Amino acid sequence: MNAPRQTASFLMQRFAEVGIRPVTRYGQNFLIDLNLIDVLVNAAELGPSDVVLEVGTGTGSLTAILAQYAAAVVTVEVDGQLHQLAREALADYPNVVMLHQDALKNKNHLHPAVLDAVRSLLDAEPGRQLKLVANLPYNIATPIVSNLIDFEPAPVLIAVTIQKEVADRIVARPRTKDYSALSVWMQSQCHIEIVRNMPPQVFWPRPKVDSAIIRIEPDRQLMAQIPDRPGFHTFVRSMFFHRRKFIRSELVAALKGQLEKPQVDEIMAEMGFIPETRAEELEVPTFLKLYEVVRRRLADNAAGLEERADQLDQPEDADS
Repeated sequence: MNAPRQTASFLMQRFAEVGIRPVTRYGQNFLIDLNLIDVLVNAAELGPSDVVLEVGTGTGSLTAILAQYAAAVVTVEVDGQLHQLAREALADYPNVVMLHQDALKNKNHLHPAVLDAVRSLLDAEPGRQLKLVANLPYNIATPIVSNLIDFEPAPVLIAVTIQKEVADRIVARPRTKDYSALSVWMQSQCHIEIVRNMPPQVFWPRPKVDSAIIRIEPDRQLMAQIPDRPGFHTFVRSMFFHRRKFIRSELVAALKGQLEKPQVDEIMAEMGFIPETRAEELEVPTFLKLYEVVRRRLADNAAGLEERADQLDQPEDADS
């Protein structure tokens, strides 16, 4: 089975035939450089044990290529007209599961229907593994990549096209303008490489920004070193909520109602932070250590409150 090659002329002709146009609000920018499509597919290193999740089916051209190498593909498209267009193009691919819906339930969670479809295919045969391979719509690239890392089982590889600005944030180092919660979250658990930077003209329609193909390999050993990964994800986001604030203020705000200010100061002292320390200055291992110190303090505080509550519940001595 040969997939139609997604060139600008092919797309314009196909869209004209059915009377549709790319929808800006869905971030529809189609990769039309055939060499770069091959670069993306090669970066994914697909094999017969792979279950591929593709977000943004488009016309189904990339989907068809992925289906020729992988055991199965779950492809998600929110646009009803494109979904129907792709359904016709993919009719001869029995290992493709097409979903017409949003890939996200909300900003911080993938849609359960998408996750259920992926799990079903992973469980269909022993030894299967998940990969995310897609030309991701710009408007959902960050939540898709960052939240899929929380999925169990985690993907063994992510190879996607995203906005270059987002790729730069993922690989950014401390004390740079791009260093963010996304940088810390991804680098704490993954090995990351920007495979290729791409100018706007390799897409149709042309976006107003540059893009990049990025390859992300989650590391199970690194993941295992974070006992509460969802909690760490939330904590890191809270530390960058007000980027220029000192980290003491961020800790006070994030832990309000759980720890008092003197307890936050004890955390600052234990970490060796000066009052002017900011989150953007901290290396990833320092963030991991800080979160464990905070977790321990919260556990100790909760244990102390529980012990005092038990004491108050004890009956009074009749002779007292």
